[in-house]
Amino acid sequence: MRNIGYKFHRKINVKCGNKEFNFGKKTYIMGILNVTPDSFSDGGDFVDVDVAIEHAKRMVEEGADIIDVGGESTRPGAVEISAEEELRRIAPVLERLVKEIDVPISVDTYKAKVAERALEIGAHIINDVWGLQRDPDIASVVAKYNVPVIVMHNQKGTEYEKDIMEEICDFFNKSIDIAKKAGVKKEQIILDPGIGFGKTPEQNMHVMSRLGELNDLGYPILLGTSRKSMIGKILDLPPKERVEGTVATTVMGIIQGVDIVRVHDVKENLRAAKVTDAIVRRG
Repeated sequence: MRNIGYKFHRKINVKCGNKEFNFGKKTYIMGILNVTPDSFSDGGDFVDVDVAIEHAKRMVEEGADIIDVGGESTRPGAVEISAEEELRRIAPVLERLVKEIDVPISVDTYKAKVAERALEIGAHIINDVWGLQRDPDIASVVAKYNVPVIVMHNQKGTEYEKDIMEEICDFFNKSIDIAKKAGVKKEQIILDPGIGFGKTPEQNMHVMSRLGELNDLGYPILLGTSRKSMIGKILDLPPKERVEGTVATTVMGIIQGVDIVRVHDVKENLRAAKVTDAIVRRG
């Protein structure tokens, strides 16, 4: 009998700075570091540079494989900020992180100017919540620095003309085409279904139940569900009390082929991932 989940986990090796991700072998943990005053869960908690660095180091000690730095809240209804303001928030943190931690650093931005400056400082990954489809220059920046890029599905509104998974795959195919035309290598592309973006809680649950379909595209998959409203709707709990709900989605994701989970609570999700990996990656 084949192991649960075994058919989903493809083997892809991706270089990232002086590290290499061996996707298929294990689930990687991306720790969230929001240096924003208005993020939905931890807005204002890490705007001080020293506090942000301390938190990043704590997440690395707990087992984070990647630290994802965000300078602009992307929660529904958040006010957009300029590239200059975004850089004012993240640059001092990045300048220290690249010297003080030994794991790849991802930057959560959809702006080419921010991405380029972050990569100049020494960031290793770009995490674009608009899948390279918001700023026409960001794909070229990624290609120039030859770094991995996380391409997230997103849209304005929650209306879908076709089956939602079909539309998500159409979006990804467009993003992949943009990336390749700019010179981004296939092995540098990672897909994120965008839980909580352009979707109702019910649509998010539906996508979660069908994550395995994304494996047909042939790219590593990142899942970002940490503390999100879908979990809050199910548990009727505020963001910081959604740890166990997040862990449940981590396990579900790994079973369906997810390679990276982006989380606030590293220790708890890493423990769940290790147990799930031991069961589903035995092939």
